[in-house]
Amino acid sequence: MFNYSTSLGSTVLPNPIVTASGCAGSGKELSQFFPLTELGAIVTKSIMLKPRSGRATPRMAETPSGMLNSIGLQGPGIDSFLENDIPWLQSQSARIIVSIAGESVEDYASLARRVRNIPNVVGIEVNISCPNVENRGMVFSCQPDTARAAIENVRRNIGGEVPIFAKLSPDVTDIVAIAREVVNAGADGLALINTVLGMVIDVNTMRPKLAQKTGGLSGPAIRPIAVRAIYQVRAALPKIPIIGMGGVASGKDALELVLAGASAISVGTATFGNPTAVMKIKQELESLLTERGFDNFVDAVGFAHRMESL
Repeated sequence: MFNYSTSLGSTVLPNPIVTASGCAGSGKELSQFFPLTELGAIVTKSIMLKPRSGRATPRMAETPSGMLNSIGLQGPGIDSFLENDIPWLQSQSARIIVSIAGESVEDYASLARRVRNIPNVVGIEVNISCPNVENRGMVFSCQPDTARAAIENVRRNIGGEVPIFAKLSPDVTDIVAIAREVVNAGADGLALINTVLGMVIDVNTMRPKLAQKTGGLSGPAIRPIAVRAIYQVRAALPKIPIIGMGGVASGKDALELVLAGASAISVGTATFGNPTAVMKIKQELESLLTERGFDNFVDAVGFAHRMESL
């Protein structure tokens, strides 16, 4: 029998398929199509300390093989999240990876204190790919010092029981250098990659389609970027677990990220067109692995690196 389990630091998941933060809320919409226990874990939408209304509309635009979004981390804030979303997810027996995002280093510390020791939480995704108001709107993960500071504060305040995963942006000169920095700061693993900054101009109105002009590009168009980033980081940090994401719409797409070095796969944009995409990808990936002679999922993780040495 095929062993689909995977390890993310101290956390063991029954299978490697998880949702991508921001694409399925806290899983309520998806639960009408399949039991959430069928997933390795639910990754929640990134939660912040205070309620946030997000950016002005229009804030989504379709692109060839993808979409742009400029949602602006809209959400209810940590108090409502702990009161409503967490109890509901626990009632579904879902394994939970809580995604947190902050406007300052202290925000991350405060959020870490609020989410530690919650039953069913198997990991914390630290979204440092969002604006850093302490540094004039720059992104935490784009600079080694700010990336390190955010992760250090989470590590200091979360304790050692729950693994933390730093979510990194591909919009950097050297993603391996940033990855090393956050691992040295205490990250147990990495989430690669966040969306790629892009822009669309309406040729009829001759103005940007998004109210805030730029947005995050997701979908199949960015998958080669994700494969490259995962492959590079896996080569440099072979023992660090990676949650891979970026344009996964089929089992074949997922397999590509696994071979590059991903120990788990997040599915996001694909769910907008098909809410059961995660189940389809889970089944297809298992079939592809067994067809290639794998009995254990973990044996396929980073296999492309081993093939290079042959």
